[in-house]
Amino acid sequence: MSGVPVEVDVAAIGTGQAVPALAAALAARGRSVAVFESSFVGGSCVNVGCTPTKTLRKTARVAYLARRASEFGVRVGEVSVDMAAAMLRVQEVVTASRSGLERRLTGTPGVQLVRARARLAGRDGERFLITAHGQQFSASSVYINTGTRPSMPPVPGLADAAPLTNESILMLREAPPHLVILGGSYIGLEFAQIFRRLGSAVTVIEHSERIASREEPDISARLQAMLEAEGVTVVTGAHIAAVERSPSGAVMVSLGGADAPVTGTHLLVATGRVPNTDDLGLATVGVTTDAQGYIPVDAFLQTNTAGIWALGDVNRRGAFTHTSYQDHEIVLANLSGTHRSAAGRVTTYAMYTDPPLGRIGMSESDARRAMASGRRFLIGTQEMANVSRAREEGETTGVIRVLIDAETRRFAGITMLGIHADEIVQVIAAMMAANAPYEALRDFLPVHPTVTEFFPTILGQLVPLT
Repeated sequence: MSGVPVEVDVAAIGTGQAVPALAAALAARGRSVAVFESSFVGGSCVNVGCTPTKTLRKTARVAYLARRASEFGVRVGEVSVDMAAAMLRVQEVVTASRSGLERRLTGTPGVQLVRARARLAGRDGERFLITAHGQQFSASSVYINTGTRPSMPPVPGLADAAPLTNESILMLREAPPHLVILGGSYIGLEFAQIFRRLGSAVTVIEHSERIASREEPDISARLQAMLEAEGVTVVTGAHIAAVERSPSGAVMVSLGGADAPVTGTHLLVATGRVPNTDDLGLATVGVTTDAQGYIPVDAFLQTNTAGIWALGDVNRRGAFTHTSYQDHEIVLANLSGTHRSAAGRVTTYAMYTDPPLGRIGMSESDARRAMASGRRFLIGTQEMANVSRAREEGETTGVIRVLIDAETRRFAGITMLGIHADEIVQVIAAMMAANAPYEALRDFLPVHPTVTEFFPTILGQLVPLT
């Protein structure tokens, strides 16, 4: 490699949800920015995550509601899904989202989009050197936003069975006759319900004793019952001994202690993810990673090497699009002299089953653990079956559970499984951000008929958590 490096103020490696907005904001402040992307702009969310899966989820929900039409006095006849047409719609939505981000990057003065894999290559004084497709750049600041990719567990025969991942499954144009899913967490469960509603037989195999094992046991049980009611087969506490693809094309998953393997036509592996940091040349500039390859950062998202930040999934401070986007806001605030950090960031996420699961802050188990150190909590619960709007919609699956710190009278957390839970739980997130006492929500005037209107009822019937 020869020639004088191209000098820029900022190098951004990867285009997950933090970088496009960060690059535009830095350029608006007069800084020159080189953005490096070896694949599609937008990262996993836009291309193989949130955008395509939630678009496909809508198709699955429409099919589900159409099959339930007679419950509402509507006659529709036999319901079938045109998978190719559904996936065309998915691709159109993805392309529109990705194109918008590309236009933002390429159309912003001061930003250059370099379509090549970037690798850190040491230092030149106070500047960092980056190589990309035979070209060299130097920058005074580096932001890493390279995300994660699907991992493959070390199961004998798995690699030879040509399994699908959350990425490659979106290339299908026909619904699998029988989809077997390894992994009963968020990705696996969302795909299980989607493909069941699209017409596939679905079996979920989970090594833990319950699906969604991060959640409370009763939430896991509710989720399993919900999926099984739709025809999904759930196998828990399973040890996967081996995977084999037969000459006829069937995939066979052998479980320890089982007499016969689980057999299907397609296999989806949804057992975890690994960070895209193994080929970034981090060691050349002294950036350390943990045993799994994630990049430790401080509360301001800075790595152990001054001048380099890690944003999004790779920093292990939240594996979500919304945490990645907030990471860029934290960086910008501190560059502007406003103190803002990721320390104490409240756990906030949703699982997009239908109905969805929304979680903000502490769970009941978290609160019980905190009680060991003397904290006290109040709890309020409401079954969705008792919520009038849910009954009117025919969407009575789920529960609302709110936790209050008994001493401060502030919200500690909410768990909600039910209609519009992903939207409604953010009411509590806003209350927590405002540091508002729970009485403010207890005493507000809600609109009827809504699900949210039950917060005053729930908060007016709190009891001590014991």
